[in-house]
Amino acid sequence: MPHIQQQTTPRTPIADQRERYLAHTDNLMMVVIDFNDGPATQPDPPHQHPHEQISYVVAGELIFFLDGAPHTMQAGDMITVPGNIPHCVQILSEHARVIDAFTPLRDEFLK
Repeated sequence: MPHIQQQTTPRTPIADQRERYLAHTDNLMMVVIDFNDGPATQPDPPHQHPHEQISYVVAGELIFFLDGAPHTMQAGDMITVPGNIPHCVQILSEHARVIDAFTPLRDEFLK
């Protein structure tokens, strides 16, 4: 039987009324982000990183901007983000929960 090691972090505030927690293996990271500051009148500033990302909307509604193109998403929707592509979100509902999967690990999230 393989050795199971739990690598999770406590809930961490990342902005006013936003928090995240995560789990990871050596090569894969899953991050849960709760947005409790919606609806927003403008999207967040775009950002990019070398990590590949898949985002899954668990609850709420948002617009996911991928390289400037808007994608309206709601619970059950997924989107893939190649590395180094600018992206951001605009939360449309009062609350949204998004799960992001990354490879390789986002080391800056572990500090």
